[in-house]
This record gives sequence, structure tokens and C-alpha cells, in this order.
Amino acid sequence: MPDLDPVREALRASMTAWATLEVRGDQARVVPAPDPDRLTEHLDRLDADWSLGWACDQAGPYVVRARLSAAGVSREGLSTGPTLRDAKLAALAEAARFYGVGSTGEGHWVEYDPEEGANTADLEPTLDAAPDPGRTALPPEPPRDPQMEKARQHIDELMDQIRAAGKGKEAQRLLMSGYGKTVAESREIYKELQAILRS
Repeated sequence: MPDLDPVREALRASMTAWATLEVRGDQARVVPAPDPDRLTEHLDRLDADWSLGWACDQAGPYVVRARLSAAGVSREGLSTGPTLRDAKLAALAEAARFYGVGSTGEGHWVEYDPEEGANTADLEPTLDAAPDPGRTALPPEPPRDPQMEKARQHIDELMDQIRAAGKGKEAQRLLMSGYGKTVAESREIYKELQAILRS
């Protein structure tokens, strides 16, 4: 099994950006996210073959999928945001969570200005502090369930067919909260996606 501790360290060290998830009037909900430039600096030193890619599944609101591959392991995050940049950062933050790094909360509500964006000046990412070298403060890698991996793959394949049929926008709403937390939930999502494809 690959050692993911260096990848987690790189993600923690680059967790200096903020992604806006939603805007309500003069308030915005934000979550900490890896800064792509800082992440690149750290991962370049660790793994010459690492990669990061994004796919925009929908615009208005933006729905973005981020795929981060490092140390022989790939993790994918799916998220939405009011701007393409925010959706990309949020998707990267979601991918980082699958490596075991990131915030599990709902984020922070801050003041929002349409021209200036979210005011995150008073916020500090909780993961920005350097870990104590005397002990490992990294969470364990989330357990991988082969059935869930297979279910996710089936959903991705079905989504490709749905997009080819021109029904991706409708189907994407089902995946806004992910692929389901259990195999049973994933099956229900798959059935609903099948219904969209047939309609």
C-alpha cells in the first residue's frame, strides 16, 4: 500500500485558499481549500508523476469535478460554486478530504461583496499550522470499500451516457451531494439516473 503521509502533508501545507460554496445576499459560505499553486510546489518535490485535472460538468451554477492523483492513488471530488474558480477550489477540497485532509464542517459564513468577493481576512484555515514533528497528526486514509468503488464507476459510466444524450444538467443535480454514503444509496442514485436516461 502506498505511503500517503507525504501527500497529506503537501495538502495540509497548501490549505491556504478559501472556496465560496454559496452566496445569500451579503453573506457567503466558505470552506478551506488547497491553493493549487502551493500544492504544485509541494507535490512536484514528492512525485514526478502526480496530476491534477478538472472537468466542468455544468455552468450556472458551476459544477466541477477535480481528480488528484499522487503516490499511486487517485481521489476525485465533486462540488459546486457561484464562480468557476470557487467550484474548482471546492472540488479540490473535496478530493483532499478523500485523502484524509480537510474540513468536515459546513464551512463559515462571512461578509460578501459582489466586487470584492467573500471577506476571509479574519479566518484562518484550521489545517495551516505545521504538525508536531514528534507525533503524526494525520488522520488515517478512509477505508476503501470495493463495492462502493464499483458503484461509483457504474454511476460515472452511466453519467457519460446521459451527457451524450444531452441530459447531463438534469442528472448532475442528483450527484450534487455525492455518490451516496452506502451501496444502497448508490443503487438508488443509479436507478434515478437510469430513469433520466430513459425519459
